[in-house]
Amino acid sequence: MMARRYNREVSGYESMWLMAMFDLPVLTKAERRAAAQFRKMLIKRGFMMLQLSVYARFCNSEEASGIHRKYVSLALPPKGEVRLISITDRQFAKMEVYFGKKRREPEPEPEQILLF
Repeated sequence: MMARRYNREVSGYESMWLMAMFDLPVLTKAERRAAAQFRKMLIKRGFMMLQLSVYARFCNSEEASGIHRKYVSLALPPKGEVRLISITDRQFAKMEVYFGKKRREPEPEPEQILLF
């Protein structure tokens, strides 16, 4: 029996970027360790660093975004502030990114969606 392949195109309105923005204390050794563990968890979950305390992950649906939100909420450090926001792939593509005075395109959606 041959397996069916579904070659469904992901819509720029359905797919989204989950962004984690955080401000964590790093004054003590324990706080630095907690902040490092939080960043490592984000990377392990497929987030990429956009700026020092801003990470983003491509999700192909609201449901997938919810799964990653749950993992982030379970790994929250004891102190500090973390904000999560989802924006559509279309909105993310309209972001203006500058390095100095030079403009650069925002990060593209991944070639292959990671499955966890």
